[in-house]
Amino acid sequence: MTVLKITKFLMICFIAICCLAPVTVLAQQTLNPDRNEPLEITADQTLEWHRNNQKFIARGNVIVKQGKVTIAADILTADYREAGSSFEIYRLSADGHVKITAQGNIATGQKAVYEVDRGLAVMTGNNLSLTSPDQSVTARDSFEYWVAEGRLRALGNARVVRGEDRLDADSVSAVFAESAAGTRQLQSLDAEGHVRIATPDETLTGNKGHYSAAVNIATLTGDVRIMRDPNILEGEQAEVNLGTNISIMRGNTGLTGHSNGRVRGVFYPDSADKNP
Repeated sequence: MTVLKITKFLMICFIAICCLAPVTVLAQQTLNPDRNEPLEITADQTLEWHRNNQKFIARGNVIVKQGKVTIAADILTADYREAGSSFEIYRLSADGHVKITAQGNIATGQKAVYEVDRGLAVMTGNNLSLTSPDQSVTARDSFEYWVAEGRLRALGNARVVRGEDRLDADSVSAVFAESAAGTRQLQSLDAEGHVRIATPDETLTGNKGHYSAAVNIATLTGDVRIMRDPNILEGEQAEVNLGTNISIMRGNTGLTGHSNGRVRGVFYPDSADKNP
């Protein structure tokens, strides 16, 4: 029963999500490094200037470009503040066939609100997805996408697909930290609620998943099950040290769950012909 294989996939899925975030995390509440770059809006139909309300409204195949980020939509509203003779656009509200592109990664949805100063896009509506060449992330309710901080949170039936492997949870989050060499590295990741990891051979379920790069340990907690055909391992926590390749299944340590304080394994000699 390969606990290590399943838990390694948990780490890979979250690394995949982190790789979709376009820039290095600097610190909490870091401002968007592109916020002072020129912001260009083009459209096929009209560009309206509402002076009293301090906003521009663009219609028809709208494309916005600023620094590394491009936003496309059917209609876009840009709210601005005046600073002397300058216009500082601080919020973009996109509606209809929204697509956000950053460093080759594409996020899509029906609506998006992008806070320019923070580099935060909140996307909602049907067909929420974020894709890269190697994996895709989807969600039912929303994406919270921090461009400047290198963080992504997918909410509501979140799913990560990478090849034949899949991770499902109520929500999935990932955070980057900048190394001394200035490269992006995974700092931590979390999956919460009805966590399920499926590979062609095995399935692992639990309530929460976490990975910490500082100690290189991945854990799944709360009614943990690892299943291969009818063979089952059960406990309240599965921990894998990815440095030592040692896996530990623990029983109840004060949490309520099916294990009643004990770990459990059921193994069938002829798994192809047995049912649990």
